[in-house]
Amino acid sequence: MNILYIMFDQLRFDYLSCAGHPHLQTPHIDALAARGVRFTRAYVQSPTCGSSRMSSYTGRYPSSHGVQFNGYPLRVGEWTMGDHLRKAGMGCHLIGKTHMVADADGMQRLGLAPDSVIGVRQSECGFDPYVRDDGLWAEGPDGFYDAKRSPYNEYLKEKGYPGGNPWNDFANAGVEGGDVASGWFMVNADKPANIAEEDSETPWLTTRAMEFIDQAEAPWCAHLSYIKPHWPYIVPAPYHGMYGPEHVLPVVRSDAEREDAHPVFQGMMNNQIGKTFSRDEVREKVIPAYMGLIKQADDQMGRLFGWLEDTGRMQDTMIVVTSDHGDYLGDHWLGEKNLFHDPSIKVPLIIYDPRADADAARGTTCDELVEAIDLLPTFLEAAGGDPAPHILEGRSLMPFLRGESPDWREYAVAEFDYSTMPLCGKLELEPKDARLFMVTDKRWKFMHAEGGLRPMLFDMENDPDELVDLAKGEAHQEVIDLMYDRLLEWGLRMSQRITLSDAQIKARRGTSGRKGILLGVYEADELAPELTEKYRRPVPQ
Repeated sequence: MNILYIMFDQLRFDYLSCAGHPHLQTPHIDALAARGVRFTRAYVQSPTCGSSRMSSYTGRYPSSHGVQFNGYPLRVGEWTMGDHLRKAGMGCHLIGKTHMVADADGMQRLGLAPDSVIGVRQSECGFDPYVRDDGLWAEGPDGFYDAKRSPYNEYLKEKGYPGGNPWNDFANAGVEGGDVASGWFMVNADKPANIAEEDSETPWLTTRAMEFIDQAEAPWCAHLSYIKPHWPYIVPAPYHGMYGPEHVLPVVRSDAEREDAHPVFQGMMNNQIGKTFSRDEVREKVIPAYMGLIKQADDQMGRLFGWLEDTGRMQDTMIVVTSDHGDYLGDHWLGEKNLFHDPSIKVPLIIYDPRADADAARGTTCDELVEAIDLLPTFLEAAGGDPAPHILEGRSLMPFLRGESPDWREYAVAEFDYSTMPLCGKLELEPKDARLFMVTDKRWKFMHAEGGLRPMLFDMENDPDELVDLAKGEAHQEVIDLMYDRLLEWGLRMSQRITLSDAQIKARRGTSGRKGILLGVYEADELAPELTEKYRRPVPQ
C-alpha cells in the first residue's frame, strides 16, 4: 500500500462543509471523509508552522525534537518519517512545503556533505525531495525570505511571467491602475491575483504530485504539502469573487476577553496582527479570499482524487488530509495563530484507508483526542513496520480506522515558545521562560505559562467558544490542580532515551554474569556453575 499525506497550510478545522461551515462547500474533501474517518478533536503540537511540522515529521513533541519556533534547525540525527518508513521498506518523498531548516553546523561537524543522499535527507526532514517549495518568496531588505531557488518561480518564468519574482508580482498580487497591488496589503484581498488560475500555486503543486505518483515505485509515501490557504490572502479568478461579506461568519470574541487578560494573550491582541484582524473591514476583505483559497484547494482535490481513481491508485493508497495549524481570522481579537484556542491549535484530519479491514469505519467520525504526532506511528503500522514507541511519542490511529475502540489518552498536549517574538522582551522574560503549554481533555482546556505568569482555563462544555477564562478566579482550583498533575506526568515522560527500546533493555537484564562480570559474589557456589566455570580451572602453564 502507498500513503498520500496531504497537508494544507493554515487551514482551520471548521472551514469545510463536512465540519459544518454553512457557506463554504468542499464536496471533494467531504467525499473523502465519507470513505474514511474524520477526526473531530485533532490537535497539532504547536500553533506555529515550523514547530508543528517537525512534530508531524518526527512523531515527537517540540520539547523532544527541539524545534520550538520557525527558523530553528532540526538537529542532525533526529529520527524522521523517512527514516522510519524506509526501514519498513517504504520510500518517503516530498512535494511542496516543509518549513525545514537544516542543522548546517551539525552536518559540518559530522562531515555530512549537503549534496550527498544522507545530507539531502538530513536537510529535508528525512524526505527525498521531488520538489521543495516553501512558498515564501518575499523580497525584504536582506533579499528573499528563503535563500533557495523557488521551483514555482522558475515555472512561472518559463510560462512567460516577467520579472525576477513572479510569485510576488503575479501569484500573490492583483493590479490597480497598472501597478502591482500586493497581497501583503490585506486591503487588496478582494482583488483577483494577476495570474491564470491554472498557473497559481495550488494547481501547480497538484500537477507536480500527479507527475510524481505517475513515475513512483511502490510502496511510497508522498507528502503533498500545499502552500495555501496561508497568507498572502489573495486568490485568482474566479475564486476571488465566489464569496463576499455576507458569507463571513460572525466573529467569536467578547469585550470581557480584554478585561484583565492574561499578559501573553493581551500582548498578542495588541500586536500588529491582532489589532489589524480586530477591524471588521479587514475580516470582510480577508475571509472571502481565505474561503476562495480553500474552494480552489477542494477543486484541486477533486482533480487529484479523480485522477487517482482513473489510474487505480485510489484502491492501493491511504490518503490523509490535514493542516499544520489554523487561523484566528479575528476570533478572540487575534489573527494568524500562536495561541491555543481551537481556531488556532485544532485542525481537520481525515484518513481514508482503501483496505477491507477499514470498511467498518467508513464514513464515521471519531471524537477521541488525537495529536498530529499520531500520524507517523499510523503510517509505520500501515507500512508493516515494527513499532518504535521508545522514539515515537504518538500512537497509531489504525484501531479507529478498523472501527475499534482502543484504550486511549485522556488529554492532549501542545507547546509554544515565543522567545523570538517582541512580546518576550516586552514582558521582560528570559528566553527559557517564554514558553506556554496546553493540556486539554474533552471538557477543559488549560494553559500554563512559564515566567511566573498565571494560567488560563476554559470550560469547553459550557463555553465552547472559549470566551471566559476561569483561571481569573478561584472557583476552579481543583481542575487547575488536575491539569498541573497531568502536565507533570507528561513532563516526566521518557523522551530522550531513543537508542534502546524497552524490549532491548529487558533483554539485557542479568546478562553481565554471562559475560564473566560477577559483582558482589562471595563464593563460587552462590551462582550457577556455568557462570563460574571459567574461573574454576587450573592455573595456565
